[in-house]
Amino acid sequence: MIVEPVIRGSLCATSHPEGCVRNVEEQVQYVRGKPALSKPSRVLVIGCSSGLGLASRITAAFGARASTVGICHERPGQPGRLGTAGWYKAAAFEEAAQAAGLSAYTLVGDAYSEQVKRQTVELIREKLGKVELVVYSLASPRRTDPVTGQVYTSTLKTVGPPFTEKAVDFKTGEVSRMTIEPATEDGIRQTVAVMGGEDWELWMKALEEADVLERGAVTVAYSYLGGERLKPTYRGGTIGKAKDHLEATAKILDARLRRLEGRAYIAVMKALVTQSSAVLPMSSLYTILLFRVMKEKGLHEGPIEQAYRLFSERLYGASPVAVDEEGRIRLDDLELRGDVQEEVARRWEQVTTENLPRLGDREAFYNEFLRIHGFAMEGVDYSRPVEPVRRIPSVPGP
Repeated sequence: MIVEPVIRGSLCATSHPEGCVRNVEEQVQYVRGKPALSKPSRVLVIGCSSGLGLASRITAAFGARASTVGICHERPGQPGRLGTAGWYKAAAFEEAAQAAGLSAYTLVGDAYSEQVKRQTVELIREKLGKVELVVYSLASPRRTDPVTGQVYTSTLKTVGPPFTEKAVDFKTGEVSRMTIEPATEDGIRQTVAVMGGEDWELWMKALEEADVLERGAVTVAYSYLGGERLKPTYRGGTIGKAKDHLEATAKILDARLRRLEGRAYIAVMKALVTQSSAVLPMSSLYTILLFRVMKEKGLHEGPIEQAYRLFSERLYGASPVAVDEEGRIRLDDLELRGDVQEEVARRWEQVTTENLPRLGDREAFYNEFLRIHGFAMEGVDYSRPVEPVRRIPSVPGP
């Protein structure tokens, strides 16, 4: 198959197998070029096939030579039919890990389900014994309650009155004003059920009760705050309600894990291009402006740079781990620097369709979006046919 990006709305419907391999290779090379880490040695990554979850797994494996178990819900390719980008990246990670003599096991299934939790416990017990780090990095638009069977669907809306502000179509660069309508109470409730901390707590309970958590184990989940421009649609919106619940859950888990000499953390990361962030046109405009400003100041980071800094400077750097007044690890420190935010705010007031190429970096944002799906990768010949069937070595074949 010759594969090209097919973009529908804010989603890419295709993925490039070779491009996904190259994506993983670049991240591995970055970590290998950094000082080695002494920890962790046995890691579970829940949501391991893209973004910060994949970057965390790569950092643990190739930075600390950790044995890893990864959970993802991806679709394999078939003859004449492409799989998801996450499948190809999980396969590429395992192949790279095997070549480096590292132990890596991937379980494909619905991480919200009780069945996958049980299977994960069995896999850890058999292959790793116990884990000392649990990374929770799930991102999904819906979740099925494992007890009631109810399906919750998240919504990205404001809480309160309608909100109108500048936004951008990241594919065309057109800047316009957009209005986001407020969510209903049920919409807020369902978003919290999908993106809050309930499932994270269920995972940690299952791991603790099965006695597969090492004494002193650490767990971390990812969150985001953002600049002032994003408050009405992010921390002041439905996703913010979910993040509030996630952060409240971290405190509950931290109190529980302290009894085992462990800890639970929220890591607040910088603005990144992810499959979900591209859905928010106002966030996209902010990120496009931010990218240009941070690059001009030599401060720009992507997922792998953020993950490596989290491991090397925070989780396994100085002791005790540096946190803010809410107990959160802050990796958005460079984004929220006063000079950065002042310059982003100045450009926001000025930005139009015509001057966006000068004030922001839409091309970099768009290319990062394509790179998630294996496109726009240097060194890949996209005119050549590719085989859509790729195996994840540890996953049983058909």
